[in-house]
Amino acid sequence: MPSILLGIDAGSTLTKAALFNRHGQELARCTRPVEIRRPRPGWCEVDPDQAWEAMKSAVAGVLRQTGVAPEEIAAIGISAAMVGAWLVDATGNALRPGINWEDSRSQQMLDTRLVADPEFYQRIFREDGCVMQQGCTLPVAAWIRQNEPEVFAAAAHIFSYKDFLRMKLTGHAAADRTEAAVAPGDARQRNRSATMIELFGLADVAGKFPPVLDSEAVAGTLASAAAVELGLAAGTPVAIGAGDVPSTVVGASALQAGTALIILGTTCVVGVVSDKPVFTPPDLGLLFTLPDAAWFRSMVNVAGTLNLDWAITTILGDPVRDASLFRQLDDMISGVPIGSGGVVYLPYLSESGIIAPVFDQHARAGFSGLAPHHRREHMMRAVYEGVVLAVRDLMQHLPAIEGDILLTGGGSNSRVWTQMLADALGRPVAIPEGTEFGARGAALLAGTAIGLFPSVREASVSTRRIARRHTPDHNVRAAWDQAFAAYSRQRDKALGESV
Repeated sequence: MPSILLGIDAGSTLTKAALFNRHGQELARCTRPVEIRRPRPGWCEVDPDQAWEAMKSAVAGVLRQTGVAPEEIAAIGISAAMVGAWLVDATGNALRPGINWEDSRSQQMLDTRLVADPEFYQRIFREDGCVMQQGCTLPVAAWIRQNEPEVFAAAAHIFSYKDFLRMKLTGHAAADRTEAAVAPGDARQRNRSATMIELFGLADVAGKFPPVLDSEAVAGTLASAAAVELGLAAGTPVAIGAGDVPSTVVGASALQAGTALIILGTTCVVGVVSDKPVFTPPDLGLLFTLPDAAWFRSMVNVAGTLNLDWAITTILGDPVRDASLFRQLDDMISGVPIGSGGVVYLPYLSESGIIAPVFDQHARAGFSGLAPHHRREHMMRAVYEGVVLAVRDLMQHLPAIEGDILLTGGGSNSRVWTQMLADALGRPVAIPEGTEFGARGAALLAGTAIGLFPSVREASVSTRRIARRHTPDHNVRAAWDQAFAAYSRQRDKALGESV
């Protein structure tokens, strides 16, 4: 009986395909780039043909690496960057470029609504538990209806990135609860919200949003034409799948109430899993609906490792990014005491501001405390510390946690950065085994769909393997408290308020 699971994770700029055994162990992975296009200020789009070709190439690549035969694939799971909008005709052909979650073309429309209805954002938060983001599906769909009426009228389905790819695989249109609940939708009911659809003036075209199914349901089987293109076996079951953040929670073995997960990638997401939706503090952060009647209350620092990428380019002169560089960086920052010699860095490196610990579209990154005696090692240490202290700042607004904090994302590759997190947070930080946790979550959903696991929760938790664990050094707690106090003072000055 086939037992290998194929997980696909289509991120904003990289599409990953990975193979896993029935125990969730990663066997091989392959990545392919996808270009983000910005044809106008605030626009952020993906070419549908390139997205499909990247997925096909990644799948072919991972099969070549392993020599796995198509018939050995038991099921396919898929995840992708969330929300945005992909408009297709009845056969799944894209009618325009896909719109990514970063897109802000709807902002003027949202501003107009806010002037007419000062409670507009609060009403949305009370239903879906998320601060309003311009790239969510409903505001983008409303913008397209207003500005591209012919395209909108021709659309049979409006859904997200993974749903576009999955329809290409199976020929069937569908959505899942993780996407429907943040469209914006209804977090309590784990579904779309007729109220939200009406709020955005889309009630008369609600049929364009396809049926909502559980992430671990079987969406259909791999169609013959798609099977030929991907080099897979026709009839292979394909799961509905989930958005990238929920899929990562599943793949990181975090689907258990009280578990904290930090995703330190290009964006930094900090959250806690709960068995009920958490709407506090109000009008702050994001609430993701997860499979198996769970939720992920999270706070987001829009820039995570992006801060380090920027610093490497700007402060170090853009050296070659290889393993030796990151070893040198670890050595460099380890030579600077906690507090970076009085240099503080706020890691708000974004053109759209921040959504936590407050919502401020004008917040920006910056250094403070620089003096003539400071060198680049102080600035680099301050960047690392800034991200760590931002995580500590965000965790103050989250529910209580139990056990170790799990850490994934590119930042987890740095042992020094991981230890800094453990020391600053005063809790053990554990790094799960593996690399592609979004793809792993998608694969585990597929495994659950075909009966390899009794539930998604069991699939997630029973396959947990920890690669390494960092325990906090309590001897440096006072130094981290002082650093956080300095960080908090600069944050309050920059944001013009006490958070």
